[in-house]
Amino acid sequence: MSEPKFIERMKKKYNVRTTFELFIIMAVFSLAGMAIVWVRKPIFHLLGITAQTPFILKFLAWLAVVFPTYQINLLIFGFLLGKFSFFWEREKKFLRFLRKVILERGLARQNT
Repeated sequence: MSEPKFIERMKKKYNVRTTFELFIIMAVFSLAGMAIVWVRKPIFHLLGITAQTPFILKFLAWLAVVFPTYQINLLIFGFLLGKFSFFWEREKKFLRFLRKVILERGLARQNT
């Protein structure tokens, strides 16, 4: 029995050979996301962020706390499920992208 086309596309996108590998990668993304839900609430509470906190402050706190924690969670769960090298390569690519964006914006501001 052949696999659905979306499974084949996902396997190609993530450069994996088996459906089991794809399942593990999707599980890592899911676990990292679920862990953020548990981590965000106590950290936001410690920072004093409530429902009344202005959106921009919540967003900045999210960028400073939740976003990097998710990236770290990907590496942790990737390690635990045997896919650390896959997620480490993605993380390095992402960090190069961020560095490029930040440097280009910084250079653009200096030139104006």
